[in-house]
Amino acid sequence: MTVTPQSDEVPQPGRHAAEPTVGQLVSEASAHLSTIIQGEVALAKLELKSSVKNAGVGAGFFVTALVLLFFSFTFGLIALAEGLTAAGIWRWLSYLIVFVFLLLLIGALVFLGVRKVKRVKAPKRTIDTGKDTVAYLKANTKRS
Repeated sequence: MTVTPQSDEVPQPGRHAAEPTVGQLVSEASAHLSTIIQGEVALAKLELKSSVKNAGVGAGFFVTALVLLFFSFTFGLIALAEGLTAAGIWRWLSYLIVFVFLLLLIGALVFLGVRKVKRVKAPKRTIDTGKDTVAYLKANTKRS
């Protein structure tokens, strides 16, 4: 009596039963690469969100400073005119005080705007991990 082996039990020459096929390896590599890329995109979004927010707030401070500067010139000119026409009457001094106050406020807003804009950064961690990923892929792929 002869026993014939079944087709799935016959090992192929040069291959062990525990080795994955080329198709499985490609599929697994593709899945891992997709996961890495999705992680890189998520990290970039997170870092850019903070930078964009700081840039927007800083720009808002600059715009506010410019609007106040525009109106402060009006007060300054009114104070100058009142001072020239009244020559010694105290009313012009009140206009001048408003003008100086607005200039101080503008200075504070410009200072805050500069501080916010200086916080804008390139997505350093994303760039670094992207470089690490490329270096890893180059080091671990065989060239034909």
